[in-house]
This record gives sequence, C-alpha cells and structure tokens, in this order.
Amino acid sequence: MQYIRGQHQERIFWAEERDGKAILLSAAPYLGGTPTGEELPLSQVKLLAPCEASKIVAVGKNYYDHIMEMKQDFGDAVPEKPVLFLKPPTCINDPEGEIVYPAVSERVDYEGELAVVIGKTMRRVKADEALDYVLGYTICNDVTARDLQKTEGQWTRGKAADGFAPIGPRIVTGLNPADLTVITRLNGETKQEGKTAQFITPLPQLLEFITQVITLLPGDLVITGTPAGVGPMQPGDRVEVEIPGIGVLANPVVAE
Repeated sequence: MQYIRGQHQERIFWAEERDGKAILLSAAPYLGGTPTGEELPLSQVKLLAPCEASKIVAVGKNYYDHIMEMKQDFGDAVPEKPVLFLKPPTCINDPEGEIVYPAVSERVDYEGELAVVIGKTMRRVKADEALDYVLGYTICNDVTARDLQKTEGQWTRGKAADGFAPIGPRIVTGLNPADLTVITRLNGETKQEGKTAQFITPLPQLLEFITQVITLLPGDLVITGTPAGVGPMQPGDRVEVEIPGIGVLANPVVAE
C-alpha cells in the first residue's frame, strides 16, 4: 500500500495512491482512515508531508562510515547505545517545500534518511514485536545547521529549525527496513549512498530502546540515521533523497 497526504485547490486530504489516482480516505491511515469512494487524478494533487507527527525521534551515529567522516568534530567512538535527539513538528516540510537557510548559520547540511511512520501507540515494546507497530516507511532529509550543532554543545538549534525535516513523498507499507538503499543527490550529483543493512542498531532494537522511555504515538516519526557523504547546501541548490521502493524527496534551498 502507498499512502499520501495531498492538496487539491483549498482542500487537504489523505489518500491511497493507486494506478495514477488518489483514493481519498476518511482520515490518516494511522488513525484508521478508510476509502470514502472519492477519487482524484494524481496529476491534480499537490503532495504534502505524509504524516502529522507529534514528534520526530531521530537517531544519530547509526552508520559507522558516517561516524568516521565526522570524527574530527564529534569523535570516532561507536556509541554503546543509540544516540537520540528530537526534532519538533515545526521541522516538518513538504516534498518540494523550500528549505530555508537560516541567517544565523553559515553551514547547512543535507542528511538523507529512512523514516519510520508509527501506526499504533508504542510503549515499552520489545524488539521482536516492534515492527508490528509500524505503519510504513517514508523518506526524511534531516537538515542540520552543522556550525550550530558543533559549537553549541547540544544539537537542538542545529537540528530543529523550521522546515528542517522534509518528509515524503509517500508512505509505503510492506517493505523490509533492513534491505533498503538511501541515496542523496545535490544538484544531480550523488553524494550519499548507503544500505540500511549497515545500521549499527537495527530498527527493531531501536524501537525497543526508544519506547523504554518515550511513548510513540500514531503518526510519529523515527528517523534512523544517515550514511556517509553528508555535506553543505547553499541557497539555489536542489537536494534529492531517494529510497528505491519509496520514491524521491526533492527540495530547493533558499536564503532566509
């Protein structure tokens, strides 16, 4: 199944994407939405971020090669436990939404990642059951003001600026999260290409670790870390993150 959130004229809706059509739903798929019987041609739909999360739980340092490329700034130790941080819902940005380069930063980086959409409330869920709580998978660009992250001693401002989490273009169910490829292109040039099989902490164990202390609600996002190849963007650039089987998330970069 493929789910989208879209807009047609002034109307915003949830839909199943099928055969070039948007099959409208009564509510978000993670809230039990069912088909209403109404359809629209997909060509007439503007795609929006396909979930309205109460929070984004992000995982840092989950690829060894990314740890090594960042060791000068953040050390080369492989974490004994997953490194977590939060991005607020105000970070959520749409496919083709503008990534605004904050005036307070001199370096803003792309970070392509697999994003996990939670389908049922998760609290203290064990790894062997964790994937049963997942609705599906989408793409996130974990945009980062690297200079702020590096100099401020904690990651909140560097990770949490408005629009710093483009999401989309769709949610896809039934994928194997351990067998996906994350590819990031800047102005058409491939910068990142990593396999989710390289995760230091696999997804089921990540979800168990997170839900020991943080309740995940339907529609929440877990973003799973970025592979090597992160780098800066500039106003005027266009960044694309692709995961075959999900699609391509593309966004322009603009000055504040």
